[in-house]
Amino acid sequence: MKFQASILRILKSPSLAVFRPISRPTLQLRACPSCGQSWLPRRRYAHTPADDPSYESIVDNPPLLVKQNQKHGPGLILLVAIPAIAFGLGTWQIFRLKWKTELIARFEDRILRPPLPLPPRVDPDAIKDFDYRRVDATGVFRHDQEMLIGPRVHDGKDGFLVVTPLQREDGCTILVNRGWIPKKLKRQADRKAGLPMGPVTVEGLLREPWKKNMFTPNNKPELGEFYFPDVEQMAKFIGSDPIWVEETMQPDLIKAYDREAAGIPIGRPAAVNLRNNHTQYIFTW
Repeated sequence: MKFQASILRILKSPSLAVFRPISRPTLQLRACPSCGQSWLPRRRYAHTPADDPSYESIVDNPPLLVKQNQKHGPGLILLVAIPAIAFGLGTWQIFRLKWKTELIARFEDRILRPPLPLPPRVDPDAIKDFDYRRVDATGVFRHDQEMLIGPRVHDGKDGFLVVTPLQREDGCTILVNRGWIPKKLKRQADRKAGLPMGPVTVEGLLREPWKKNMFTPNNKPELGEFYFPDVEQMAKFIGSDPIWVEETMQPDLIKAYDREAAGIPIGRPAAVNLRNNHTQYIFTW
């Protein structure tokens, strides 16, 4: 008995009020004071959703689809097409990378070979198989038919590329890109040291004709204005063969400064200058 009394006191303690069971309120009939009719008061709170008279389950009121039997819009088609196009471009750049790597390796192999004497007659259609091949040719420069291509920038300075026809002993004439000169020495009278007379031997790279892009203006040969090395046009203008040779020189900073001051064209180094950014393009796509 004492044990039971102790348990009752503990249960009645205020600190254990949270453990007391919640008693549900009992509903009692109420009588209308005027007519005496009994009625049951509305319960204000429901212990479960089913106890609420206004509750509707998903079975009683199933959801309706907003769109039915409608075609996909252009936005969804575009979202699906973007990754497909990017994947295709990335795959294409993989093939481009392989092609450019093999092309550079082939050109570098040609440059490492000793210079080849340029034949008296060169078939323009065969130049593609000898692109970047080192050659040498002997003849006389025709300075009276000199053409300047520009503007061209070299080490941050404006200037021009000097293209001079080389008349060979057999009568064949080729175009020689001798190199870059500063803009202030555009006139031949200001660079007499860069106008060799008599027979000369030129060593350079036999190059395939250049391709013009859409942003370069058209040449005006009748005005002496050349913006792009159009080999076919320039050869036809002066009556030479459409053979383009780029004169080369050993990279030497001191020698380049001396040539610039004297008006002697600065030739290009014997190296392949093709850009190969296809690896970057692959990761970009």
